[in-house]
Amino acid sequence: MGVSLQKGQKISLSKESGSTLTQISMGLGWDANTQKKSGILGFFGGGGGEIDLDASCLMFDAAGKLADAIWFQQLRSKDGSIQHTGDNVSGQGEGDDERILVDLSRIPGSVSALVFVVNSFTGQSFESVRNSFCRLVNAVNNQEIARYQLEQTQGKHTALIMVKLYRHEGDWKMHAIGEPSKGKTFHEMLPAITAVL
Repeated sequence: MGVSLQKGQKISLSKESGSTLTQISMGLGWDANTQKKSGILGFFGGGGGEIDLDASCLMFDAAGKLADAIWFQQLRSKDGSIQHTGDNVSGQGEGDDERILVDLSRIPGSVSALVFVVNSFTGQSFESVRNSFCRLVNAVNNQEIARYQLEQTQGKHTALIMVKLYRHEGDWKMHAIGEPSKGKTFHEMLPAITAVL
């Protein structure tokens, strides 16, 4: 189990993983509050209403300009360094419901930050979501490096700026942002996102 992040906390990816990371996965998991609980550890599937949360990864240059966006309508970055594994429209099932794979060794030098956001595409607020988290995993050995429980920011918002990965003195660091926002897609969030760069 990796480090459990708190809002505002920053960690060094290489220090937490014990080595230089090249391949990582950012996972997003959630369940709808309206579903009935069953199974081990409170995970459940089937029945009740569905909530379509969407994970996106935004690439920014040092000037804060959006360089590329990886989301359900563009599953791969233009340079091929980031791949979204596909859209989950219900949150049903255990573990990661959506994953974004990142090859840090292939991120262009002009990109200084990767911002991961989540939107409620169906418009429900985060009050309708439970068991929600994002987690960073070393994709080489499947070791969890860090986990951020999104319940820390549960509320009436429909979007969330989850975490930022950024370059610092030759290393990648992770900042748990956890800032509530609004919008069915990342486009509506851009002013709030650029404010945390």
